Amino acid sequence: MTVVDSRGPDPGQSPNGGSAVEDVDWDAAERSSLAQGTLVAAGVDGPTAPIGSTMSSVGSSVESAVVDLGAGRGPTWLDAWLDANAHRVVGWRRHIHAYPELSRAEHETTSFLVERLTKVGLRPRVLPIGTGLVCDIGGDGSPGQRTVALRADIDALPLSEATGLPYASTVDGVAHACGHDAHTTVVLGAALALAAAPSLPGRVRLIFQPAEEVMPGGALDVLASGALDDVDRIFGLHCDPRLLVGQIGTRVGAITSASDLLELRLTSPGGHTSRPHLTADLVHALGTAITGLPTLLSRRVDPRTGTVLTWGAVHAGEAPNAIPQDGVLTGTLRTGDRGTWAKLEPLVHELVHSLLSPLGVGFDLQHRRGVPPVVNDSESTELLRAGVVAGLGEAALTSTPQSSGGEDFGWYLEHVPGSFARLGVHSGVGRVKDLHQPTFAMDERALFVGIRALVNTALAALER
Repeated sequence: MTVVDSRGPDPGQSPNGGSAVEDVDWDAAERSSLAQGTLVAAGVDGPTAPIGSTMSSVGSSVESAVVDLGAGRGPTWLDAWLDANAHRVVGWRRHIHAYPELSRAEHETTSFLVERLTKVGLRPRVLPIGTGLVCDIGGDGSPGQRTVALRADIDALPLSEATGLPYASTVDGVAHACGHDAHTTVVLGAALALAAAPSLPGRVRLIFQPAEEVMPGGALDVLASGALDDVDRIFGLHCDPRLLVGQIGTRVGAITSASDLLELRLTSPGGHTSRPHLTADLVHALGTAITGLPTLLSRRVDPRTGTVLTWGAVHAGEAPNAIPQDGVLTGTLRTGDRGTWAKLEPLVHELVHSLLSPLGVGFDLQHRRGVPPVVNDSESTELLRAGVVAGLGEAALTSTPQSSGGEDFGWYLEHVPGSFARLGVHSGVGRVKDLHQPTFAMDERALFVGIRALVNTALAALER
């Protein structure tokens, strides 16, 4: 069983008998570059000190140990690779976590990945937009040969981390609070393990995608690059703090929802609050839209589709006795049904017009199409389940409900079949620390669970 002891071993002694976790023994120049927010990749794979002794303890963890829950389940070459590289896997994740980058600015993360893939003889191709990459493993181009894609998103969120972890974000106002550091590490680990396999029954394409956190998502950049043109199936995982570590939640059909952004701007001549009848009462109109639009949608859309409009921000006015001249209302519109999503934009415009036209205000609605629901096909999901069972056992499989959250993996499934699953990251101790929160944290044992699941899923799909 592979264990990385994050309590810190004796000086010079790795916790599993090999080299210690790959934190960098920084010199003064490198520390200076870190202080400026620069990702220093050099040395992360080189000789290092024990966990917690360098990089301001970036290599330490709240967990007492990082254990490979699937150790010994095979294939033999995968067991051997994980046994030899478990410390690297943990080190990669903590390094990426400490140096997060926002959507479409993931330059250093991309360089970090390119360096690691190139070291084992692979030939990654950076996307035309300058961040994110595609890389192939195996395959000889023979007719009928299958190609299976594994995807990870690599961007972080614009929020400040509050976990208190020794390897917490070093970048002010930016944090990996959605688990993309784990997704990236899992696919990187799966890639290097597959590259070490004696042979592969086809080609595996790695997609390290930028900009998942912004709509309509970096998946469109991947598609525009042609990266899915010859892919037969695609698979991905997403951290889920509602599931225990060691579990993977699967679902046939829609597993996420479509998500759009609405921005409604109102204008009025303005006036004194003592004379609302002589102007257009903009604040009253905003209130009408806030309550009226969700109500009308609930009467025009089948409730079984899970369609929900939620306003997130409203801004208007400054003085209590002045009717403002402008205001803005923003929110998200979500639905679990692909067909309904296609019809929502004209319907929302119709309802806004009917609500606000009688009130005399000017209005402009920007309906920004976001992402479609992720709809897993049954055959791909069965292949993923077979991979989970092969790599982790039947007990690792669990079901998962459809989420009302959006995920641009749905764009891929508009073009090729595939399946997206939930990766359990909760240790079972303490309260759940949710995604998109400053306190989000994960059990790092999930890294090895994810690698085993994706490697075995890729093999199952190639051999089908």
